[in-house]
Order: sequence, then structure tokens, then C-alpha cells
Amino acid sequence: MLLRPFAALALGGIVLLLPGRASAELVTLTTGRTLSVRSVRIDGETAVLALRGGGEVECNVTLLKTVAPDEVPYPEPEDLTAAASVAAPARQRLTLAQMAGTESRPYLPLIEAAALRHQVDPRLVHAVITVESRFQARARSRKGAMGLMQLMPATARELQVRNPFDPATNIDAGVRHLRQLLDRFDVQLAVAAYNAGAGAVRRFGGVPPFRETQSYVRQVLQLAGVS
Repeated sequence: MLLRPFAALALGGIVLLLPGRASAELVTLTTGRTLSVRSVRIDGETAVLALRGGGEVECNVTLLKTVAPDEVPYPEPEDLTAAASVAAPARQRLTLAQMAGTESRPYLPLIEAAALRHQVDPRLVHAVITVESRFQARARSRKGAMGLMQLMPATARELQVRNPFDPATNIDAGVRHLRQLLDRFDVQLAVAAYNAGAGAVRRFGGVPPFRETQSYVRQVLQLAGVS
């Protein structure tokens, strides 16, 4: 899985505030929803929203469109309704077209075709590719994972992939592999197995206690809108 450092998010002159700011923030999500939170903290690719009603909610930074100071006073909620309003956009079942950005749009026909062939939700495929490679067809990780869906060499050999950097071939193989995992596990564990391996999921009897895998599962399921 390729990770990119997150420094700041700016749009229309509005800059995402980095850790340390305690004043209220007005957050606009890529789904179009706007909400007011106590603060926003960035930890790698994870945005941590401190809720007005107490507690925190984490989401991938790609779900944030803008963050700006909130000058409007809001009454404090009496319950955790605010938590649900923050979490809902991450689980919202968007269409594939709604999920697509500039980087992924050219690959939508390949995703849809492979997802249909192997009976996998195309939104899940899109989410996996987003977290794995950010749609970089020539991506290669330090561990040797290759292409859009970051196929490991052993997986590529098992699936008889000749050119893992060919987008159509890579996506088809990655979806086939994901289908095999879905036939053995539920969605959460299948996603965990895609990252850490089926053996690790069996060994720990669930999502392995690896920080990378737990973050990976959370990000993929949020992006795919899987509750």
C-alpha cells in the first residue's frame, strides 16, 4: 500500500488547519455536507474530528474538502447525534460515478467490467484501489506490490498475471483475488486479508492487530460506504 504524506488541504484560499488549533472549525466534506466540530487534527492520512458533543470520529483525509474557522455559535448537543452526522457521510452508499475523482475516472469502465465479471461491488474495488495506489498504474511498493491494486508477486504468479502494470490486467486480477477472499470471509475480514494476508486473519481470528491493517480496513470500508 502506497502512502502519501499529508501536509495541508487548500481550496479557494481556505487552508486546512493543522494540529494545535483549538477553536471551532467548519468542515465541508466531499459529499457536500458541512458540519461544525471543535477541532480537526491530521494524523498521516487520517483526519480526527473532535465532536461538539464529545468524543472523536476518524475518517480519511480524502473525505475533507475544506476546513475553515467557524465564527457562528452553536448550541451544544445533548446527545451523540453529532457523531452520527459525521460518521454518516463516510458510510454513505454513493454510486461509483459519485465516488470517482480525476485520477480514477479513466479506470471506471475497467472497474465496472471486472466487478461485474467477478460479482464484487465496484465501489469496494474503487475504494481498495484508492487506498492501495491512488490510481497510479505504475506504482510499486517497497515490498514489491505492483500496479493499481498493488498485487504482490506471489499473488500475481498465482493468478497468472503476465503484466501487472497493465491496468486492465491488474484490476481484473485484483478483483479476482478480492472475490476469492470474499468467498472465505465477510467484507471486513476480506479487506483485512487483502492487506495482511488470509493467514494473518485466520491466525488472529479477525482483523490482525497491526496498525497498518486496521487503518487500511477503516479507510477502505469508509470510502466504499460499508457499515
